[in-house]
Amino acid sequence: MSEEETKVETVAEETAVDETAAEEPAKKKGKKKWPIVVGVVVVVLIAAGAGFWVWHEQPSFCNAICHTPMDPYNATYDQELNTTGVDKWGNEVENTRAMLSVTHKAMGDTCMSCHVPTLSEQISEGINWVTGNYVYPLEEKSLKDLTEARGIDDDEFCLNEACHNITRDDLIEATSDMERNPHVAQHGEVACSECHKAHRASVMYCTQCHSDAEVPDGWVSAAESKTLEKEATA
Repeated sequence: MSEEETKVETVAEETAVDETAAEEPAKKKGKKKWPIVVGVVVVVLIAAGAGFWVWHEQPSFCNAICHTPMDPYNATYDQELNTTGVDKWGNEVENTRAMLSVTHKAMGDTCMSCHVPTLSEQISEGINWVTGNYVYPLEEKSLKDLTEARGIDDDEFCLNEACHNITRDDLIEATSDMERNPHVAQHGEVACSECHKAHRASVMYCTQCHSDAEVPDGWVSAAESKTLEKEATA
């Protein structure tokens, strides 16, 4: 091999070595990107999951995803406190304070503060929505429905540390200035839901027998409540 050929071969070998050396850092650099990409994806998924869970507890979720028949209920929740409003049937309510959905919203509560369905209920409701097998608006949940989902008794649903951390005796004291104290169990213990309604005007239960029973602002008498229900289901 001539001296000139030897030089050419040497230059070629050096060039090949340089190219290989240049490729190595590039490969290593590419490998280092993967942990970063994976990390970013994980963070995004966690953030999206957290955001979805927060949204899941808002009325807008119920309205947007699968609870179209709950529109009237969401509408009552969205009203301002201490104003003239409407109930789930579209009837005028003199003072929205008469509806627990509005008063609870003012305290920072969401739908999920009271409505805690079981997994089987959510699956059943989802299937009914997809197939169109539902009524509009949905039937009002009774206190029994709500307590069964949580496995607690009627009183514990409202009178607990997370909600109203008081006793029945405290309630009696709170309304002791009323001529007919609605919290005194003169005719046996009455469930809170007999008077307190979430998406319609609350009802003064005592007016079933006592026409002189005081009806709070925005509330309705037992007779008025029955009329509203009858008209709504006619």
